[in-house]
Amino acid sequence: MTYTKNMLGAFLVMSITIGHAQNLKDVPQRIKRTKNTELVNISSDRQALTAENLWKLGRVSGEQLTPDGKQVIYGVAQYNFETNSAERNLFAVPVLGGSPTQLTTEHGSETVLDITQKGEIIYLFKGDLWKMLADGRQKVKITETDGKLSDVRLSPDKKHILYSKSVLVNAFHSPDKHKDLPKSDVYVYDDLDYRHWDTFNDGRYTHPFVASYSDGKLGEPIDLLEGKPYYSPQAPFGGAEDFAWSPDSKAVLYVTKKKSGKEYALSTNTDIYRYELATAQTSNLTEGLNGYDTSPTFSPAGNRLAWLSMKTDGYEADKNDIILQDQDARNQLNLTAHWDETVNSFVWSKDGKKIYFTAPVKGTVQLFEVTVPTSLATKATAKITQISEGEFDVTGIVGEYDGGLVVTSTRLTRATEIYRYDFKTRQLSPITKVNDAAYAQIAETPVKGRFTKATDGEDLFSWVVYPPNFDPTKKYPTLLYCQGGPQSAVTQSYSLRWNLQLIASQGYIVIAPNRRGMPGWGTKWNEDISGDWGGQPIRDYLSAIDDLSKESYVDTARLGAVGASYGGYSVFMLAGVHEGRFKSFISHCGLFNMTSWYGTTEELFFANKDLGGPYWDPANEQTYTEFNPIKHIDKWDAPIMVIQGGKDFRVPVGQGLEAFQAAQLKGIKSRLVYLPGENHWVVSGHNAQVWQREFFRWLEETL
Repeated sequence: MTYTKNMLGAFLVMSITIGHAQNLKDVPQRIKRTKNTELVNISSDRQALTAENLWKLGRVSGEQLTPDGKQVIYGVAQYNFETNSAERNLFAVPVLGGSPTQLTTEHGSETVLDITQKGEIIYLFKGDLWKMLADGRQKVKITETDGKLSDVRLSPDKKHILYSKSVLVNAFHSPDKHKDLPKSDVYVYDDLDYRHWDTFNDGRYTHPFVASYSDGKLGEPIDLLEGKPYYSPQAPFGGAEDFAWSPDSKAVLYVTKKKSGKEYALSTNTDIYRYELATAQTSNLTEGLNGYDTSPTFSPAGNRLAWLSMKTDGYEADKNDIILQDQDARNQLNLTAHWDETVNSFVWSKDGKKIYFTAPVKGTVQLFEVTVPTSLATKATAKITQISEGEFDVTGIVGEYDGGLVVTSTRLTRATEIYRYDFKTRQLSPITKVNDAAYAQIAETPVKGRFTKATDGEDLFSWVVYPPNFDPTKKYPTLLYCQGGPQSAVTQSYSLRWNLQLIASQGYIVIAPNRRGMPGWGTKWNEDISGDWGGQPIRDYLSAIDDLSKESYVDTARLGAVGASYGGYSVFMLAGVHEGRFKSFISHCGLFNMTSWYGTTEELFFANKDLGGPYWDPANEQTYTEFNPIKHIDKWDAPIMVIQGGKDFRVPVGQGLEAFQAAQLKGIKSRLVYLPGENHWVVSGHNAQVWQREFFRWLEETL
């Protein structure tokens, strides 16, 4: 395959200027916009965002609304550089506006489980249940379990508790088999699922437990998966959202994938199971649905159950639909089957007549509502309406109050805060202002939306982030940001690592294309990347950077490409096919050798779907040749930095080491940043600071 600059057709440009505006029609007065090239007049008395200040921002998360809908309980985590850890506390603030009240100050993180009609808050703290008044007074510990509780769900009648616990099922580490060699730490495996994400399987599995609860005392717990090598919540990221109680407190629901070994590694077929407390009988509520089934949630009246469902086994990025089922399980309806997008998350309306959900759409994540049919037997087509619009992401729905919804929201230039969405005005209004003071000191980085004609004639959307005090008469080094996933969206999200505002604040223009494979542009656009990793998505990246490079303010002698995971793969591919466009590359946990990657990654369902299958199958030849970065290494000609986590089992360490070694042997300026304690992400705050320092040091040297 040949990638040329002449592949570009005519292009269409759409400008969307973003400041504090939350509606597409709003344009802040301090940013003047005439032609596409003009974007000026940013306040110069503020300081550029730094990596250290980024990590000093409060990390806001929504918890629950009080039963009367008048207050929202939320958490704020603050990172401490001295301890290299974050401290999270709970706060309360009136939904309609007012000053927040700090509810907890104790060292440790609290999670709200329930707010009673009397206003008492029951919360999880250090593995036990606690209770306090709505104003934070009279904190009382109400269980004594030696800190063993996690992923807790209280039954509606408060007489039982559902929680998770890790239990030993298989002994892969078997000192009893080699008693004469007591210092051996060997693990012996006869099947797959021997490691996952960043941990080798030591024979322990997280199981759901249910126990009676009275006056802080737990009865004898029952392991709902006793002796079974299954995970619930799902590994590695599942939590309490994988559990639910029936409204009458007589049954519990839990999500699990009842597969092990090779079957586990090859499948995404999770199911929702119902366990009856009185009879100890378990039934599969989603039998026959072959993909992910998650997030079981009962309607307020308790007569219907909704959950998220994907139809295809082995396809983790399949269209996510909302399935609705009558309590007696006689009728079932896919509410979003006719809709050409995918659902992120949902909540029931208070009256049970609607379901509100979030979904990616055209470079953002917005609110939608779907009307629930009065009868599921009619198989009626449910009406779906987008109810929010603007240059922001709605990242979650906390709950419904009289007149609207309480949501969490971000922008590319603003970390998460809690907002009030008004049904009548269809506008967001801030409830929390945790980081307002910090942002008042940070120079703004303007953001614009831009459309380009892709090589196949399709419209390709990108977000472009500009440096503070942008001057269109000057020339700027420019970075192509390559998103991972590969089927995750580039929207108005706010990251602590790949923070486009931070990158732009150091003097770079950043373009982030919504290339093939991203949700928000129809299911076909999302699916088109599978089996075509090195094809149209790479051409999309080149189209985007070539289009932007036509602007006079882009210094085409100082272009770079950066990205992680599939974005890191994209960087490795671009390094071999870019034909002199780029002067610098940064790849973090990127896939470099598709053959060795298939042989060492752990979630094989992903590799089988997106790559087509194993390297020994002749049908997949293109994946392991034309779309394999190692086959283009002979054309590498620009400096490249490789960042790799030592505990990354999704993209194992060999990928980064192979790439660095190849660059070194070819005599290319290259650098390896190895983080032995990190997985596919960078979790440690200190490592994150080092990551940023090395990232910008490399760009300073090479651009």
